[in-house]
Amino acid sequence: WLKRFPSAQPTLVFPRARRARAAGDGNMVKISVLRDCLNGIVNAEKRGKRQVLVRPSSKVIIKFLQVMQKHGYIGDLEIVDDHRAGKVVVDLVGRINK
Repeated sequence: WLKRFPSAQPTLVFPRARRARAAGDGNMVKISVLRDCLNGIVNAEKRGKRQVLVRPSSKVIIKFLQVMQKHGYIGDLEIVDDHRAGKVVVDLVGRINK
């Protein structure tokens, strides 16, 4: 059925151009992990979640989240070391506004 009607195939739509191609190999790479982290936190906060899992982790993300924690915007941080890029579990307190 899809062969006769090629326009009926689903199309994938990616919001904005947040990912770019690596040089020559055709794999997708993340451009801004900090932006993805903050978007995940804001979206979880809007949905009323109490925790959010942020991955991948980096030193910059951890320092940024520690500053947010110091100022009272988020609760505890749990850094999960999986011998890869790492993960961070963030406790939300409902004080994030965008």
